[in-house]
Amino acid sequence: MATLEKVILGIDPGTNILGYGVIKLRGNKAKMEAMGVIDLRKCKDVYLKLGRIHERVLGIIEAFKPDEMAIEAPFFGKNVQSMLKLGRAQGVAIAAAISRDVPIHEYAPLKIKQAITGNGQASKEQVASMLQRMLHIPDESMLPFYDATDALGAAYCHFLQSGRPETADKLPHSWAAFVKQNASRVH
Repeated sequence: MATLEKVILGIDPGTNILGYGVIKLRGNKAKMEAMGVIDLRKCKDVYLKLGRIHERVLGIIEAFKPDEMAIEAPFFGKNVQSMLKLGRAQGVAIAAAISRDVPIHEYAPLKIKQAITGNGQASKEQVASMLQRMLHIPDESMLPFYDATDALGAAYCHFLQSGRPETADKLPHSWAAFVKQNASRVH
């Protein structure tokens, strides 16, 4: 019997820095294939940025052939203009996936942090550290941008959610409870 393989692309949308992460699943094991950022800070034209996001996300899709995409949902902030820009970046990344028939799954930042660390209020540093341990990522492969690990977190969150759906009752409510429930994932 062949082992099931699947590739999940994670996206952390942004108009200045967009993060992406790719994990490959073999059975119930996940391995990081790639992570990085699309740096758009030098591009000043907002529409040109959106075009580059579409083009680059398509390139990532062509390179890794993901079976599914997990994308971080914009969280509600006080700055309406920032939310609009973030929503546009997310929409363009989603459009790229739709154009290649890649199914899309959206996760709130709190849900991703909860899935990775057991704490919905975890810092970006804590998420990156947990992913590094769980996916056995060497120090030299870690990037200075948390956008990349946030995207990897979206992909890993989707892996956890699709592999074993959890109800709110089963979710750990503390770090100690998370470690107890996930001893095999914490090294």
